[in-house]
Amino acid sequence: MKKLSLLLLFVVILASCRSQQLIRPGDTLQVAYAKAYSLYDEEKWDDAISAFETVISIGRGTDIGRDSQYYLAESYYNNRQYLIAASEYERYATSFPNDPRLEEVNYKTALSYYQLSPRYNVDQTHTNRALERFRLFMARHPNSDLVEDAGNKVEELQEKLARKHYESAEFYMRTNRYRAAATYFDIVIDRFPGTTWAEQALVDQIDAYIQYADNSVQARQEERYQLALESYEKYVQLFPRGTNRSRAEDLYDQARQALIQFGNEAVTSARNLEQER
Repeated sequence: MKKLSLLLLFVVILASCRSQQLIRPGDTLQVAYAKAYSLYDEEKWDDAISAFETVISIGRGTDIGRDSQYYLAESYYNNRQYLIAASEYERYATSFPNDPRLEEVNYKTALSYYQLSPRYNVDQTHTNRALERFRLFMARHPNSDLVEDAGNKVEELQEKLARKHYESAEFYMRTNRYRAAATYFDIVIDRFPGTTWAEQALVDQIDAYIQYADNSVQARQEERYQLALESYEKYVQLFPRGTNRSRAEDLYDQARQALIQFGNEAVTSARNLEQER
């Protein structure tokens, strides 16, 4: 009975404390904000979100309303509701474009999408949004202390996108769709030239064009072997000391020999036609 009484007393005290934290009709704007911030300070994110939304509804256009909008976004972020957090940060930036917090808010918008970025092998909508927002942040705040971190995250996100396109190209290679493979390798090369995937993609593109030519009708083979040679020339220009240089040269020799053979066969065919005449 004594333990039960103590438990009931604890529940009553807890309910009383919670009741005191809730915003009530008649609370002034300052009191309502103080209660909301107290919930935020205690990391009661769900309650803080509800409280700041109430403060914003009654304090719109005031400094308290502005601060509440900021802490509402922060509460969503800390509660790992990143998509809503991004929306609330963007609302803050739109509403208060000259506010001292703008630099932080723009960064946290990008960071929210970054937190939503999934593994490389699924839809990358949020990755692209994060990349766009980080680049925008760096352009708007070039002197920010956060630029270095933003740049590192841009590189990380680019690596992820490059890998996704590279893996798509590899899939097309495995399924003998060489033209599609070459196209996806090209995306890696052109859009993400600074990533670790670009050099490998360019060498594999040479291979893709050779196999594309090998499996083409004779009338289209020459131009496709030529594409392989062009990819090799691009490789030499971009990666003169590349780790895959030896393989690239072997593929170049293979394409060149095929063209020479193609040319010899063309000459022989022309001579035969001449003799028939």
